Amino acid sequence: MTELQLKYGCNPNQKPSRIYMEAGELPIEVLNGRPGYINFLDALNAWQLVKELKAATGLPAAASFKHVSPAGAAVGLPLTDTLRHIYFVPESIGELSAQACAYARARGADRMSSYGDFIALSDCCDKATALLIKPEVSDGVIAPEFTEEALQILREKRKGTYNVIKIDPTYKPEPIERKQVFGITFEQGRNEVKLDDPALFENIPTQNKNFPADAKRDLIIALITLKYTQSNSVCYVKDGQAIGIGAGQQSRIHCTRLAGSKADIWWLRQNPKVMALPFLPNIRRADRDNTIDIYISDDYMDVLADGEWQKFFTEKPEPLTREEKKEWIAKNTNVCLGSDAFFPFGDNVERAHKSGVQYIAQAGGSVRDDHVIDTCDKYGIAMTFTGVRLFHH
Repeated sequence: MTELQLKYGCNPNQKPSRIYMEAGELPIEVLNGRPGYINFLDALNAWQLVKELKAATGLPAAASFKHVSPAGAAVGLPLTDTLRHIYFVPESIGELSAQACAYARARGADRMSSYGDFIALSDCCDKATALLIKPEVSDGVIAPEFTEEALQILREKRKGTYNVIKIDPTYKPEPIERKQVFGITFEQGRNEVKLDDPALFENIPTQNKNFPADAKRDLIIALITLKYTQSNSVCYVKDGQAIGIGAGQQSRIHCTRLAGSKADIWWLRQNPKVMALPFLPNIRRADRDNTIDIYISDDYMDVLADGEWQKFFTEKPEPLTREEKKEWIAKNTNVCLGSDAFFPFGDNVERAHKSGVQYIAQAGGSVRDDHVIDTCDKYGIAMTFTGVRLFHH
């Protein structure tokens, strides 16, 4: 198959629409559903991300994509009991495969942003992974292989219309890529930079020059994630998974703040008060996720006011005060931060420090590198200048 006709493009009025190969056959096979234009944009960008994560770390990887940027990305490290709880992994699934762990992490990091996502898996989608996908609001999944059990589970999703795409893992695109804007064709070499290169950790201008193996792994995960995130972008990573991604912001500090607030929410969801919220039985997943998000925020009275809390809880919870949140966030440590370009000022480091960042990888090259370095030294943060910019548009 060399081309696939689509219902429409980015919007219903944009017709005709198709994907096609100028030479050779499409490297994908639609096993179920009818993916659309944006679905394929998400699927193919997400697939590149997880394939690269797997090659760099040797671990199965997963990504949750929305509007051509990742909401979450992770490798398949085992889940703690706390993570199983906040990611709503049912005990009935039992032991999780490494691929299922990667998906749970990628989907669970920012559940508000992952709502209605497209999923990418680096390895075979097995039964456990499919069972985790089944109850979530999602547009589809792309993977190199599906077990028969997994495929049957996924084909029952969304009344049989769930999008399932199989991709040839050996497919390698041409080294030159092109796209059109306003009838004008743009052409560039594909971004083939390798982000697991040890040379990325050779230029360390800070007083703290210690990057443990786990920190290097997490910084590599951050950089690979940024490679497929709309710029400007910043990514916080901890324990093998992105915990906050700030994408498509015009200002670098706004990227850092956005991603940092998401990382804080991820950490706050592990607070005992949040984990013990007495939700009504059978509350919808989206309502539960939204309620947790509001409960954690300064607008908590929107769900705790009399007449409101009864819609969500069996009893009225105590609020999580600003002081309690600040104290809890201060306990988050060993967070890694990657940036797709240089930090122009030390204010980015100041904000990152508030969310537990202790390791940074960024391009370097700002006229105020000295200020950025001094701010890192102020907090004992280890920072490497990679010399690599990762803009993606």
